[in-house]
Amino acid sequence: MADKKYILSKEAAAQKLNRMALELAEHLNGDQVPVVLIGIRNSGMVIAEKTGELLAQYITAPITVISASLDKSSPAEVTLSKTMDFNGLHVVVIDDVTNSGRTLLYALRPLLDAHPKSIQTLVLVERMHKMFPVKPDYVGLSIATTLADHIEVEVENGQVAGAFLM
Repeated sequence: MADKKYILSKEAAAQKLNRMALELAEHLNGDQVPVVLIGIRNSGMVIAEKTGELLAQYITAPITVISASLDKSSPAEVTLSKTMDFNGLHVVVIDDVTNSGRTLLYALRPLLDAHPKSIQTLVLVERMHKMFPVKPDYVGLSIATTLADHIEVEVENGQVAGAFLM
């Protein structure tokens, strides 16, 4: 569509997801500790599932993908799709776009009483307007935008179709 200002094509998004999965695999470095990928709601879940597929090519440790749902305007409660014991596991919280860092910060809430081996964050697009102390560990694309700009990640048939600026 001509009215959308794309910042990532389907191909570029796929390439960035593959690179981030490879970086994550390098960080895990042959560790056989299970990995849990927590995708935040809609687009973040698609990215988590794709990351899990790609990561499975590089590591042999078990990979579980679950989703986290929260109200972005009032994120007091985070609901996970599966109750799990996160103790001793590698946990990666995944979202499509990070704006202020608030969603990623609140998505960590279910992990506060557990003792994971590691907690990391992965986002496809990172904006530079942090209001919360969250810096994603794995970033597909960092982009400087105005506060009025909005970035949307398009998902079609369980795949990232691209990302555009509104």
